[in-house]
Amino acid sequence: MLRMIAGLEKPSSGRILIGGKDITDAPPYRRGIGMVFQDFLLFPHKTVAENISFPLKMQGVTGEKMAENLAWVCKLVRLNGLEERYPHQLSGGQKQRVALARGLVSRPSLLLLDEPLANLDRELRKEMEIEIRRFQIELGIPFVYVTHNQEEALTMSDRMAVMRNGRMEQVGDKFDLYHDPATRFVASFLGSSNALKGKVTAAEGDVVEVDWAGHKVRARRHDRLGAGDDAVVYIKSEKIRLSDTPTTMPGTLRDAIFKGQYVDYLVSLGNGHEIIVSGAPTGTMKPSHKLHLDWDAASADAFPAPEALQ
Repeated sequence: MLRMIAGLEKPSSGRILIGGKDITDAPPYRRGIGMVFQDFLLFPHKTVAENISFPLKMQGVTGEKMAENLAWVCKLVRLNGLEERYPHQLSGGQKQRVALARGLVSRPSLLLLDEPLANLDRELRKEMEIEIRRFQIELGIPFVYVTHNQEEALTMSDRMAVMRNGRMEQVGDKFDLYHDPATRFVASFLGSSNALKGKVTAAEGDVVEVDWAGHKVRARRHDRLGAGDDAVVYIKSEKIRLSDTPTTMPGTLRDAIFKGQYVDYLVSLGNGHEIIVSGAPTGTMKPSHKLHLDWDAASADAFPAPEALQ
């Protein structure tokens, strides 16, 4: 997809528009697009300034205009004072900033980013997520950002597209994709979801009741599910409530996995299944603690089971 937008591949059908302008048949150098690659792809024998200025040189920009753009982008990405260094003298984060600066130096109308943080360690990746988001807001130009890291996608995007086998499963506001998935794949892919497979026992309006190994669970209905159909209910772990008061589903705490800001509670149920619940650390619940689970039907999504789709 990025290669088609950049003009390196020709689409077999459809058109590509940027700002309402059809650029489907335009050569890459006339599209006004910047690119940031997964590998930094810096010239080892060129300085930071020479690496960043390379796109301008290819466009025939020289003199004061080149100096002006270079100074502007180095200030933007905080590379001031490093212009005469070589790539081997830079940290991983600095190399990533050089790659970003090279994509932005010509002031493109669109920036394409192909997993630009994949080669960074976790802490540096978190830092660069914030930085790239800042660049996008300050510049006010669209970024098309490809990543396999769903947390990264949720952190940085305004609109999100979930792709599967070359097709877009759902496109829209990231909050809508997370809380209101349109397909079974999106429901299972975004966030930490429990998948409860069972048979629909009742359907009324937008809600179905599914028998999950003896437990009746309610969820939003998708794809015309009806009584007797095999279904999978997806419920995100943080949307399940834990209580000592009997509600709908009794269970026993098997383990509590501390993850800092939250805890993953692994709960064993009477039907032989387990479910993961994410919540705030309490320190009061220990293994073998008896508790009950509950959630709102609007927080769960029921889709046809995979076998029913074949």
